[in-house]
Amino acid sequence: MAEDWPKIKSLHTTKVSPWMEIIAREVEFAPGSQPQLYHAVGQHDYIAIVARTPEAKIPIVRQYRPAIERFTWELPAGMVEKGEDATETCKRELLEETGFPAKAVHALGTYAPCTSRLSNQMHSFFVETGPRAAAAQTEAGIELKLVTPAELAGLILAGEFVLQLHIGTILLAGMAGYLDLGAFQKPGKR
Repeated sequence: MAEDWPKIKSLHTTKVSPWMEIIAREVEFAPGSQPQLYHAVGQHDYIAIVARTPEAKIPIVRQYRPAIERFTWELPAGMVEKGEDATETCKRELLEETGFPAKAVHALGTYAPCTSRLSNQMHSFFVETGPRAAAAQTEAGIELKLVTPAELAGLILAGEFVLQLHIGTILLAGMAGYLDLGAFQKPGKR
C-alpha cells in the first residue's frame, strides 16, 4: 500500500507565456488525508554547455537577466525547443551564442534543476569546439569572453558568475575528466 501514495488528486496548468506555465497539483499523502496544494513552474528542458576551444579556453557569455536585475557571466545555454533533441540544442545554442561550432559533444547527464519548484530537466554537456569563423557573431545582447579555468574561478568567487546550475555543470565536466578541477582552486589551496 505504501507504494500507492502519495497520489496526485488534481492537476491544473495555466500558460503564462510561450516559455512558462504554472502547474498546480493537489497531492494526497496518505489514505483519507487532506490534499495539499503545490505549485511548480513548467518550462521546456534546458541545456548548459562547458566548451573548450582549440586554444584551451572556455567560452562564457554575459547578458542582462531581468529576474535578478543585473548582468551576469554564464555558460552558453538555452531551452530545448519542442521536438528538438537536447544534443542538437547544445550545438545550436553554442553556435548562436559564441560563434564556435561543436566538433565533439559529450553528454554529462540530465538532472532536475530544482526539485521543489521546476518541472523541467537540465541537460549538461562538455563540447570540444572547432575554430571560430572570422565572421562569426553572437546573438544580440550577448557578450562573449574566452577564459581559463582560473579566470572562471575568479569570476565565480567575485560574484560575477552566479548561476548555480552552471557551476554544477562545471563540476560535472570535472567529474567526467574533461576539466582539471584543480585549475579552479585558489593559489596555495592545492
